Amino acid sequence: MKNMQIVFLMWLLQFAAPACTAPDVVISPPGYDLSKPKIYKMPSVLEEISGIALNHGKTDTIYAEQDEEGKLFYFHLGDTEIKHTKFSKRGDYEDVAISNGLVIMLRSDGVFFTFPLSEIANKDAGNVIEQPGLLPQGEYESLYADDKNHVLYALCKNSSADKDAEVISGYVFLIGSDGKLTLKDHFSIDEKAVASLAGKEKIRFKPAALARNPVTGQWYIISSVNKILLITDAKWKPLNTYPLNPSLFFQPEGIAFDNAGNMFIASEKGNGNAGTILQFTYQKK
Repeated sequence: MKNMQIVFLMWLLQFAAPACTAPDVVISPPGYDLSKPKIYKMPSVLEEISGIALNHGKTDTIYAEQDEEGKLFYFHLGDTEIKHTKFSKRGDYEDVAISNGLVIMLRSDGVFFTFPLSEIANKDAGNVIEQPGLLPQGEYESLYADDKNHVLYALCKNSSADKDAEVISGYVFLIGSDGKLTLKDHFSIDEKAVASLAGKEKIRFKPAALARNPVTGQWYIISSVNKILLITDAKWKPLNTYPLNPSLFFQPEGIAFDNAGNMFIASEKGNGNAGTILQFTYQKK
């Protein structure tokens, strides 16, 4: 009888073991906890939020756009009412940058739209400059403006040339005071190095958002396709990758930092559900 009890106990422990396993550990960049964001739900008008930006790293106003209407939205986190100004017709708009009194919008086909930030006081923005042909043919979703040096960075999401070369191409533009952009330089990120850091032989890394961390000077790049956050050094050398939990990051397509290093990631939800902005507080070591 005693032996039968022991056998029964071993059988019971075998089936109970999975319930006792430790939960998956969330790996986060130094200074952040990707498992514990402060979550801001967006109103229905920003269900498909696809890009965010701050002006001079200040959080008094968040600037955003969604990928269907030619409108710039602006609000304070927690606001229930969202203001906007229209700058163009409907289209697939993917990112926004604010630099020295200018708004820069990026359409997915690589066309830029710039106008004075002061125009948000109007229902329809005036003095809008549409600038096609500055980027090679491809799909683009990532934009970042460097206020101090008056330059703009754009990353290619998808192009046949990049696929063949296994690189991610980037472009640097000078931002004129009149809103006109001039190509200054270009660079590339080694996709094979990204795959190696992610523990894969090959990877579909498709940049959907780009920002520079003001504390570390490193680049933070999000690929929504496979839910990965890539960090590179100042010269675009890949340093590490971090998986993003799909339950929190349903479709992450926007990223920004404030002056204190706090990180904000915008995520589309779709299907009638609210988009979100997730705030990750920077913790000094």
